[in-house]
Amino acid sequence: MKDLQKSLHYNFKNEKLLANALTHSSYANEMRSGISSNERLEFLGDSVLSVIVSDYIFKKFPNQPEGELTKIRASLVCEKSLCGFSRELNIGKYLLLGKGEDKGGGRERDSILADAFEAVLAAVYLDGGLEEARRIVMHFVLKELKHTDDEVFKDYKTALQEIIQRNPEESVTYILKNETGPDHNKLFEVEVHLNSNVIGVGSGKSKKSAEQMAAKQALILMGAEI
Repeated sequence: MKDLQKSLHYNFKNEKLLANALTHSSYANEMRSGISSNERLEFLGDSVLSVIVSDYIFKKFPNQPEGELTKIRASLVCEKSLCGFSRELNIGKYLLLGKGEDKGGGRERDSILADAFEAVLAAVYLDGGLEEARRIVMHFVLKELKHTDDEVFKDYKTALQEIIQRNPEESVTYILKNETGPDHNKLFEVEVHLNSNVIGVGSGKSKKSAEQMAAKQALILMGAEI
């Protein structure tokens, strides 16, 4: 476990927390000697991870609506991302697994690795506090952001507004032109007007995303870099 602590750049005051974080339920069930699995830590780690990532993207993208922030967070804390973080730390090497789970390739199973990352994060949080947990999460999240679809991070409305503001006599308005589909799966169509002229049309699952797409089309038509 010393090597894992080096990878985390964190030395545990209570190493029992880290040992618990690495104990899979299959091992705990086999031992039958009062050993606890990492499931409770996984539960806590999921919440700690969500708070840290939510706080970061809330501040990083101040103009993004709730729906877009949810998509960004989901892309950063999905199982694929978490098992990638776990593999970078080589957590699978240190897991305590039941014999059957170990022989069945449990050390490389995405779900087990993702859960173990959350459990280790919770162990760091309990041992060293939120800022230590934040440091570890952000190490991975900042790299993950570089590989995430840039489309969700673009704020086309602000970019368009900044261009229009160069001419004080000009004004931009967004007009909802159409709304189709059932309540749980609506599609909105929005026009963006420069004074009285339509300069872009966009559609999306929310009014906010439709406005963003309309602004994007307007920027393209204006020859702006996006």
